[in-house]
Amino acid sequence: MPFNLDKFVASPSVEELDSLKKSEIVKVAKHYGIEFQPLMRKDEIKRYVLEYLVDESILPSTVLETAITVPTDNTFELKRLEIEMSKEVRLKEMEREREKEEREIQMQKEAREHEFRMKQLELEVIRGSDPKVGLDTGVFDISKHVKFVPKFQEDNVDKFFNHFEKLSEQLKWPRDKWSILIQSNFTGKAQEVYSALSIEDSMDYDKVKKAILQAYELVPEAYRQKFRKYRKADTQTYVEFAYQKERHFDRWCASKKVSTFDTLRQLMLVEEFKRCVNDDIKTHLEENKADNLKEVANLADQYALTHKFGKVGQTQNKGQFNRPYKKYGNSSNSSGTTSN
Repeated sequence: MPFNLDKFVASPSVEELDSLKKSEIVKVAKHYGIEFQPLMRKDEIKRYVLEYLVDESILPSTVLETAITVPTDNTFELKRLEIEMSKEVRLKEMEREREKEEREIQMQKEAREHEFRMKQLELEVIRGSDPKVGLDTGVFDISKHVKFVPKFQEDNVDKFFNHFEKLSEQLKWPRDKWSILIQSNFTGKAQEVYSALSIEDSMDYDKVKKAILQAYELVPEAYRQKFRKYRKADTQTYVEFAYQKERHFDRWCASKKVSTFDTLRQLMLVEEFKRCVNDDIKTHLEENKADNLKEVANLADQYALTHKFGKVGQTQNKGQFNRPYKKYGNSSNSSGTTSN
């Protein structure tokens, strides 16, 4: 027999309530204006209905004693939801791990394929089996070589250029073709920078390289700052920190073409000199890109002379050079003592 709400309201009873389905109990609760959560179980909603009927004196209070005692909150439902959410989280973590593994496998596969192609190319050059590879060809066919260009990675831009230049020298690619070869592999910011260059500049490998390194802030000053400012993270071991610190130092040296003790000595002396001078002079030295201590000192003197500050007894505009004389006592007394 279908549920009749009016009939139940006219003569409510515990027995009738026990026989109802959850959807029918929900109708009863809504009729009486009882508030409940949609995710509540049937027994919980029924308990609310019984309590309401007792409070309104529609049913005797004894019905609550004989009714099934159930929690008056949605603890069980929340627990169930927590379990389901934890399952979803685990599934998402597993999915991320699977995608990460797939990416690593793909990268390894590409690396192996690239290595295979390189070995194949080297073998062809040695054997002279391909007349279009190496020095024997009269016309450089870019389409035959572009597939051997290293893969461009935005997180290892400087490494890409170093790898490409070594490879180009080994395979004796014409330097005037280098910019065309590398542009085919550019992605992200590098691609945008290359597209913004003029046609003339885009054909000049050195200008292309400089523009892209600047876009990624991979210039000597950026490397120097990374080396000086790099600090150990809480999640790092000291071995990891030392490795990264050394890596930043090596990149700084490489960007300044430091390969001997004398060039390293000049690098450290020039940096220390710049650290000790006025900011205006430091900016002037950076703009002139001097790498020798003697040249740097001469430039600093020329700048100080031109701008008339930095000598004993002279007033400077700003910075950390000699301070001007200051009078003490009565300013009208020309014989007052002075102190520097």
